[in-house]
Amino acid sequence: MLSSEAVPVDLRPKRIAVLCVGNRLMLDDGIGPAVYDALVAQYDVPENVELLDLGCLSLAMIDRVREFDVILTVDAVDDSGEPAGTILRYAPDAMARHVGITASLHDLKLIDLFDSAALLGYQAEGLCLGMQVENASPAEATEGLTPAVHKALPLLVDVVAGELARLGSPLEKRDFANEE
Repeated sequence: MLSSEAVPVDLRPKRIAVLCVGNRLMLDDGIGPAVYDALVAQYDVPENVELLDLGCLSLAMIDRVREFDVILTVDAVDDSGEPAGTILRYAPDAMARHVGITASLHDLKLIDLFDSAALLGYQAEGLCLGMQVENASPAEATEGLTPAVHKALPLLVDVVAGELARLGSPLEKRDFANEE
């Protein structure tokens, strides 16, 4: 088997990062980590795809941007005007700059990461998948998802798997019947 270094760059599969962003202790803000857990439990992931449970997105990811051709983020969305559990798909700049939507509940938005990385000469294609939350700011630290968001979680996992297949890197569903 040839290493990826022996394959011409234009024939190599795209390097894809799936950044699952969110705080597990803030109810629906934990949708990104919940998707990460489901993907890791249900699928075998191709070598060119890296799943990352980031917690909150930070500028520490800037150096990692250069390693990927595509960065797909999964995050909670608020103020979209859609019912809780609705899945939204945006380009990074559309999501971050959309008037009226708090596209990410974190201080650093994906567009900030891309803009900062571009200043350093790094670039990657980006895609944001979000889910409208019901409650991402509980009065007390609370792990878990609200019922509407929990019910929609499998669909969001399927959407992430579908996007990876569209990008030429399908996930392989694990056969649980053969696992012990």
